[in-house]
Amino acid sequence: NSSGSGTHTAVTQRAFNPYAGAPDTVEYLVVAGGGGAAGGGGGAGGLLTAANYAVASGSALTVTVGAGGAGGANTSTAAANGSNSVFSGITATGGGRGGLIGVAGNSGGSGGGAGQDINTGAGAGTSGQGNAGGNANRNSYGGAGGGGGSGSVGAVPLVVDSTKSTGGNGGAGTCSTITGQRVFYAGGGGGGINVVGAYSGTIPGGLGTAGGGDGTSTNSGSGTSATSNTGSGGGGCEADGGNGGAGGSGIVIIRYPQLNSAPALVTGSPQVSYSDGYQIYTWTSSGSIIF
Repeated sequence: NSSGSGTHTAVTQRAFNPYAGAPDTVEYLVVAGGGGAAGGGGGAGGLLTAANYAVASGSALTVTVGAGGAGGANTSTAAANGSNSVFSGITATGGGRGGLIGVAGNSGGSGGGAGQDINTGAGAGTSGQGNAGGNANRNSYGGAGGGGGSGSVGAVPLVVDSTKSTGGNGGAGTCSTITGQRVFYAGGGGGGINVVGAYSGTIPGGLGTAGGGDGTSTNSGSGTSATSNTGSGGGGCEADGGNGGAGGSGIVIIRYPQLNSAPALVTGSPQVSYSDGYQIYTWTSSGSIIF
């Protein structure tokens, strides 16, 4: 620099790196635990994702990964909702459990499907996180509705004949590329079938999506459980027997530019990976992070 008088002042030159130090913002994906199924498919856990979430250096940010809800027996024991997942101030709501005969599907991040009785009803979803479960298709010998997914409502089952109904398919999940790969999360579980009398054949059970459990296709059969860390719902059982599948546990993922510094402290043993110029932290169990 120089002044008008011709006097020169020495200035230290330093290259400025705009990516140095801790990040000011991160991108996140928070998926809650999926709901367990009984007759109706379990609803997906709530899914929340966004970029440019402000973070402050030196403050501990809590990470909670919600568990999937337990499945239930269609004629006796209700299933359970999934548990919430949390990143800092962001909370995704656990998925609603599937209904059973005489008991409606629960509300949640996405709602549980109705049991094998149209009068019981399906659970509602949470705005911005998921969708409602599917209803049953009729009063007598009706199939169970699919659980709601983060991408669409659960499906209503189809009538096969006067004594048989399919299960409804689970609602669609949501594709995320936060890890650098295309992965689907938070799909609904498939609903269970309903048949009357002795029957040794198979009827299409509702299909789960994004790792959600499938509803049974056999008389007195059980549904399957959802895949862990997808936040998807469990698959439903047949009206007269079997058990519904459990919901899948949730997941919390954050990423920010790789040129920023690593966190000062991380707990919960997240998987650390690098893709597309980002450093990525994936929690499948609860913990925390400090920048």
